[in-house]
Amino acid sequence: MLKHIVFMKFKPSVTQADIDLLKKDLGGLPAAIPEIREFVFGQDILRTERSWDFALVSAFGDLEAMNRYQVHPGHQVVLRKVRAMCEGLMVVDFEG
Repeated sequence: MLKHIVFMKFKPSVTQADIDLLKKDLGGLPAAIPEIREFVFGQDILRTERSWDFALVSAFGDLEAMNRYQVHPGHQVVLRKVRAMCEGLMVVDFEG
């Protein structure tokens, strides 16, 4: 199984309403993209200096399944929103 982890650092202008809409959009992806095997996400609760604002952990059967997810039109729409909201993104993909 391939794990895909994303950390997001939001721009100062991003509001809680923006984040709530992102959560709604992300929540709809598993029903639209059959390659997703696991999909959890949420806001950081500690808010320390080293914290990122938001994280997503997803899982796919293999690299080919994750590649199909990456180019899926539904994912592309949400990805554009994420990029517009973030001043920093960090991604790690690993087998586990």
